Amino acid sequence: MTELIAQTPLYGAVPRTIGQATMTEVDLGWLTSISPYAGRVSAVGAALKAAHGMPWPSAGRMTGKDGARAIWFGRDMVLLAGPEPSHDLAEHAALTDQTDAWTTVQLSGDGAEDVLARLVPMDLAAANFKRGHTARTQVQHMNGSVTRLGADSFLIMVFRSMAGTLLHDMERAMASVAARG
Repeated sequence: MTELIAQTPLYGAVPRTIGQATMTEVDLGWLTSISPYAGRVSAVGAALKAAHGMPWPSAGRMTGKDGARAIWFGRDMVLLAGPEPSHDLAEHAALTDQTDAWTTVQLSGDGAEDVLARLVPMDLAAANFKRGHTARTQVQHMNGSVTRLGADSFLIMVFRSMAGTLLHDMERAMASVAARG
């Protein structure tokens, strides 16, 4: 009988460094979408703060820190990344386990902004897209999420089924930036 072994979407394919940019796979832990019931945004925000120590993020922002983050994920929707969600949240919102639905990578290095400029149709320059800013956007032709973690570091999420495509597109963009250097 075949024994199945759980693997991450990009198992064995990363980390990858091309030029000055490095892409690594990130395990964010539990991923739970939180969608407040009508009129319950404030209540679920208070429950999130009480249970997990972070406020409900405003549109286009992330709260928390490494290991426990709340990432804005669309109108009245947040992705809780890290801890298992408190049951108290379920009183005010629909909770959906998204843990196996996403591929998550961190792109870092001096060329990270230039790499993403080839893949993302928005201005991610540090002057406009600061640390803690996040956006649901296209990553090449994939629906995804991009969050700035630091001066030259981004968290990129796409659907798990697109992991190979993300790797391919990121490698090509990284090589393009490296060739210009």
